[in-house]
Amino acid sequence: MTKTLNNIKSPIEKELDEFEHYFRSAMKSKVPLLDRITYYIVKRKGKQVRPMFVFLAAKICGHINEATYVGAAMIELLHTASLVHDDVVDDSYERRGFFSINALWKIKSQY
Repeated sequence: MTKTLNNIKSPIEKELDEFEHYFRSAMKSKVPLLDRITYYIVKRKGKQVRPMFVFLAAKICGHINEATYVGAAMIELLHTASLVHDDVVDDSYERRGFFSINALWKIKSQY
């Protein structure tokens, strides 16, 4: 039987739904421009494979707790930051079929 991503997610489906809300809340900022950028990032989320691995590993080890959510959020944020960094360095204007952060806010320094 071929495993699909949904089959792999099934044991942690509830936790991934909760993580969605947790991550959105963690990404909120009182700085308007930063809040707008992070809103755009969260809205264009990918498959979230990295947080999925964090939750699966925690479940295998016994239990999922607050530290699991923090760890999953940190690894997703780090991954997202690396994508934004790549877009800036490569001067990319598209990410996953949409305008990149680089294209929308021109965050690359001009020399």
